[in-house]
Amino acid sequence: MNIVGEDLEKNGFEFMAVNSQLKKDPQFVCLKDKKLHFIIVKAVPYPEDPKAYDVVFMETIRAHAVKFKARTYYAGVGLANASDYDKPVSKNDNYIVNYNGIIEIKD
Repeated sequence: MNIVGEDLEKNGFEFMAVNSQLKKDPQFVCLKDKKLHFIIVKAVPYPEDPKAYDVVFMETIRAHAVKFKARTYYAGVGLANASDYDKPVSKNDNYIVNYNGIIEIKD
């Protein structure tokens, strides 16, 4: 979430709410250019594609966002163990991040 939060802040998003609880979505509710934005963040372990998302789940979130006249985004953050991609990432290990920004979910 820190990686995405820093990116959002750098790109002019103003945080209205931040939710770091597991299984609570969206993680970020932001304002930018006087418009509301819902951002879903997901950590994705290597070798999964961080740009791939659950279409049905994101459509559910998008339908909820529409009620608030908000735009919906997905932010996948790929993580890999820096010393061995086949090992899981842990708090004590160095890791590599694969993050290419937010993806807007549209009709």
